[in-house]
Amino acid sequence: MGRPFDGKRVLLGVSGSIAVYKAVDLASKLSQEGALVDVLMTSAAMEFVAPITFRSVTHRAVVTDLFDTNSHEAVEHVALAKAADILVVAPATANTLYKLAHGQADDPVSVTALATTAPLLIAPAMDGNMWHHSAVQANVALLERRGAVFAGPASGHLASGLEGWGRLMETPELLGRIAQVLGKHGDLAGKTIVVSAGGTEEAIDPVRVISNRSSGKMGYAIAVAARDRGARVTLVAAPGALPDPVGMDVIHVASAAEMGRAVLAACEVADALIMAAAVADFRLAEPSAHKIKRRDIERLSLDLIPNEDFFNAVPDGVMRIGFSAESDDMLANARQTLDSKHLDLVAANDITRTDAGFEVDTNQLTLLDRDGGVDELELMSKRDAAWALLDRATALLAEGKRGSCRA
Repeated sequence: MGRPFDGKRVLLGVSGSIAVYKAVDLASKLSQEGALVDVLMTSAAMEFVAPITFRSVTHRAVVTDLFDTNSHEAVEHVALAKAADILVVAPATANTLYKLAHGQADDPVSVTALATTAPLLIAPAMDGNMWHHSAVQANVALLERRGAVFAGPASGHLASGLEGWGRLMETPELLGRIAQVLGKHGDLAGKTIVVSAGGTEEAIDPVRVISNRSSGKMGYAIAVAARDRGARVTLVAAPGALPDPVGMDVIHVASAAEMGRAVLAACEVADALIMAAAVADFRLAEPSAHKIKRRDIERLSLDLIPNEDFFNAVPDGVMRIGFSAESDDMLANARQTLDSKHLDLVAANDITRTDAGFEVDTNQLTLLDRDGGVDELELMSKRDAAWALLDRATALLAEGKRGSCRA
């Protein structure tokens, strides 16, 4: 559950770039996630790292030479090409891009690219001037027209000492892109899902805010899981330290009002809304325009007024899933939230637990639906909890159940 790479056959084509060290990390992380990773190396790639390095992290043979008649791997690429779920070329040099674009087949990577019908994901790595050269861009355009997916390159410090576009994407971003391609035809394909995450902030003055302990981890996990199951995802994110997930639209907001506007706009074209954010119930009636000085005041009182609850302004026809973080009477309070907000499903959790809820990487959800059903899930990682929640959401969408704000 929640592991998009489990049992997937991933071919990793590696060409000659200093960024090969990132490919080793990528192969290791894919293997740790349950993928069967078979590495194909060009002769130039072996100038940077030995095949045994990849073999050590994947525990599988590495294809390096098409013409070694004594090597089983010399013909193994044909079988690998047929069994592959995806071919990832990372790093892809300018020379390799040319071969892939023009059908030149003289190394394990380019030959396998012609032999497989699996999706092709290309992660370029080269000097910035090379990336922007018209010849390279023409090859990129040709490959994209044929259906290849490009991941990067990123911008930053290059091996040449220059700053610019040409860096190989970092491993977490590449994992996200690979998961997105693998899940393109998943059970949420064709659906648009809006997810909110994190804790909103209400200004006291230009420096201070009222917020809460939500880390955003649950909402981010849901957004990533929806992406990995084929959905188009919009993530509306309150302030936090989590990096933006790749493969989705991310809208950054601060206050409850900003989140409301962003969520409602995104829901105009959505199939489902999953509100995992902890939205502030109150805001200051009049935030200070200037920083409040400690030396000028002995006691500070804040005049708080309720924030508008935008949940019931979500357009009819959008399935609504909410969260109910409770410290007491969890089921009763969650049921009240379900009814008052006209939800299709609510995920309740006990915030008094130290192993679930805010800031930790695990959660224990209890799902309540409109028909009176109660499903108490086990304690699990937030990634797995997100997957379990989307199992229910997918079933509800398949049944055609959609929320309505009308009583």
